[in-house]
Amino acid sequence: MKKRVFKTKSFARWAKKILSDALLCQAAREIERGEFEADLGQGVCKKRIAVPGQGTSGSARSLVAKQHKSAIFFLAGRAKSDPGTDFSPNEEEAA
Repeated sequence: MKKRVFKTKSFARWAKKILSDALLCQAAREIERGEFEADLGQGVCKKRIAVPGQGTSGSARSLVAKQHKSAIFFLAGRAKSDPGTDFSPNEEEAA
């Protein structure tokens, strides 16, 4: 069964000029194969997505809900160069 790919409104706003829908679909396929950086529990993972022209060294970080049986949801994202070492609950409040 193929999964549908969704973006939250805040993720879509952030990713609009950085990541294409095709890149997100490719990332979703990789997540389905278990190719992601960290399993954060409760069906959420952290995934690096290579930005065109920058490779993985200039990649974007994203939080993805992957537990749903028919869909993958991109929840939050940030550029690698953004301050901070990881996602925190306060980032969502600031957005």
